[in-house]
Amino acid sequence: MNSWVIQFIQGGGYLGIALLMAVENIFPPIPSELIMGVGGFAVANGSMQFVPLLIAGTIGSTLGNYVLFLVADRLGYERLQPFVDRWGRWLTMEWEDVETGTRFFRKHGGAVVFALRFMPMFRSVVSIPAGLAHMKHWQFLAYTAAGAAIWNAFLIALGRWAGRAFGEAEQWLGWATIAVAGLTVVYYVYRVITWKPRAKR
Repeated sequence: MNSWVIQFIQGGGYLGIALLMAVENIFPPIPSELIMGVGGFAVANGSMQFVPLLIAGTIGSTLGNYVLFLVADRLGYERLQPFVDRWGRWLTMEWEDVETGTRFFRKHGGAVVFALRFMPMFRSVVSIPAGLAHMKHWQFLAYTAAGAAIWNAFLIALGRWAGRAFGEAEQWLGWATIAVAGLTVVYYVYRVITWKPRAKR
């Protein structure tokens, strides 16, 4: 997967970056850390420029998140209850958790969307409760773009630094991404194993 992403970035340029960042939000195994990190490496070796790369990555990330938002906005959280009631253990939540989260989101939605853009496990998922709570579209897009731009700038800068400091930065960026993904899976399995419904807590 990592080698394919690297080849796509090298061949597709800024358009490839935008497409990958859009798909990354719907298909998590393609991590933005790798995409923008490799882009930063390309900046270091002179084959890409920082600002156009940042714009392409931010547009792609915003559009990908907007797709998830639109699906959830059309669904509405009221239709979600049967699904949560049936699969609560695997979601590690109950309907009461959804209602609590929705109330909090409706009160602090913009800040939540912005803040979670910096958390790998939640930055795409947050688009779903934003849609379920029927957040204003312009507000969602504004906070998403702002948070994505800051996060992407950090990743590009990190990749550029790595490209200048190490000769084969793509390799360890790929392994670091795999490590983060592995830790995420371990945490989820732990949550499923230890989760209990409210009545048994």
